[in-house]
Amino acid sequence: MKILKKQINDFFQCKNIALAGVSRNKKKFGYISYKSLVEKGYNIYPVNPNTQEIDGRKCYQDISDLPPEVDGVIIMTPKQHTDKILRQAFGKGIKNIWVQQMSETKETIQIAEEFQHDIITGKCIFMFAEPVSGVHKFHRTLVKIFGGLPK
Repeated sequence: MKILKKQINDFFQCKNIALAGVSRNKKKFGYISYKSLVEKGYNIYPVNPNTQEIDGRKCYQDISDLPPEVDGVIIMTPKQHTDKILRQAFGKGIKNIWVQQMSETKETIQIAEEFQHDIITGKCIFMFAEPVSGVHKFHRTLVKIFGGLPK
């Protein structure tokens, strides 16, 4: 599946984004990602079935529990949970979905095709979530130089 720049731009037009895979452990990528996106100004709805709140914000147990205003989902769970969450998001009518690189399975693309939706997969959200900084900015510059950014 080829990822287009328009898909990425459309994803970041979402006003309310759920993040499935938020961790309570402040050293884990799921927590660091959540914190970073909130600091960048994104309205993030944390999803983790094992906690009621993250940093004082209500944490949703499941995609089906999300309020109707959620219009995007980032999936950064272990692979064994990805496809279930993807199906739940489609079932809820959410079409803007980013499956963080390394979270996808070989079935993830097939599920998206089954529901006739494009998803973003195989890309690190931090190379595109503005403002991009640090190592992600450097990495994006390298990818751009070698023609690897979506067009």
